[in-house]
Amino acid sequence: MTVSLLSLDMAGTTIDEGGLVYELLARCVADELGSRVPEDVLAPWTGTDKTEAIRGLLTALGGDPARTDAVYAVFAAQLDEAYAAATPTVFPGVREAIASLRAAGVKVALQTGYTLSVAEGLLAKVGWEVGVDIDALATSELVSASRPAPYLVFRTMELTGIRSVDEVLVAGDTPNDLAAGIAAGARFVVGVHTGAGTPADLGRARHTHLLDSVADIPALLSAAGELPSR
Repeated sequence: MTVSLLSLDMAGTTIDEGGLVYELLARCVADELGSRVPEDVLAPWTGTDKTEAIRGLLTALGGDPARTDAVYAVFAAQLDEAYAAATPTVFPGVREAIASLRAAGVKVALQTGYTLSVAEGLLAKVGWEVGVDIDALATSELVSASRPAPYLVFRTMELTGIRSVDEVLVAGDTPNDLAAGIAAGARFVVGVHTGAGTPADLGRARHTHLLDSVADIPALLSAAGELPSR
């Protein structure tokens, strides 16, 4: 059995959007509460569905969770404006790594706590197209629960026709990304040091490997003899 699917988190793992999402998330919740969101309260919600994150932050900080949809609407509007003005990029070496793995017969899917409209906008910004540059995209509204539940991973398997978790490598930049990979039973669960999770936080989370970047995954799989033979 070899790895035939990479199920990769999007922002902070494959795409560098400058951390805008968590900056805006914290700001919108802070505006609702009238007080700042402490970093240690925000950290456990990185990598999760953004509606769930807002509800969790409001609950934890004494706000009204019934205001979740209203706060999310403000957040989504600000995120659209920020991404429209931003110039996100694929992390160095990642575009080439994904192309080489797909050429070797490995499918590559992105999965994210974003909605489809936000995710597609971000892909367009970096010049990627589903079916051309990546094989599939799984977004938060396609599953019943976002990370740390395993359903986004399973959804990428469904979309790419992969039936066994023994063929899956999950990679992400937050402990919740890794928890989802572990919950899914993926063969490889890889933390990368390019996004929101600190090396210490990722190190404390269950994982199989820690790498500097998704760009290092081809070398990892090659050294482990985990690439399909073509």
